Amino acid sequence: MRWPAPLLLLTMSACAAGPPAHPPVPLEPTRPAALSSALLEAHNSERAATGVASLGWDHGLAAAAAPHARALAARGILRHSSREQRPGQGENLWMGTRGAFTVQQMVGSWASEKSRFRPGIFPAVSRGGNWAEVGHYTQMIWPATTHVGCALASGPRFDVLVCRYAPAGNVDGRRVP
Repeated sequence: MRWPAPLLLLTMSACAAGPPAHPPVPLEPTRPAALSSALLEAHNSERAATGVASLGWDHGLAAAAAPHARALAARGILRHSSREQRPGQGENLWMGTRGAFTVQQMVGSWASEKSRFRPGIFPAVSRGGNWAEVGHYTQMIWPATTHVGCALASGPRFDVLVCRYAPAGNVDGRRVP
């Protein structure tokens, strides 16, 4: 059984989404430019749908995310890094069976939270009343966020994707489109 496990959302519904809009990018560490392009495109597609400006890729954010991604993959767990380890940065985490998912499916699991999202003032942005149901999605589309950098790591059983965002989103009292 394949399990995608985005933090705070441990369901299989994210993988039930339709086919990716773009050809899937295989998970090949030898193609970092293709991987970063696919990740950036997946984020910017969601942002464009809400009328929010595109993100730029930040190699520093990606480099900072890499050790955390490797540690999580090696241990087979999901846990956010401390705020001290990522000052001013937001963070989205994803975990799934090693080699079973494309980057579009990984980011798509976060984007699938939009079905529970309602525009408003954060944290009152979830149809269910719990912002954590949409927190990955809101970080992706956060209007003040300008850059993203991600790292993908494989452990014995799982792939882990860590994306870092600057400036951080999900700020109380701010409007989310």
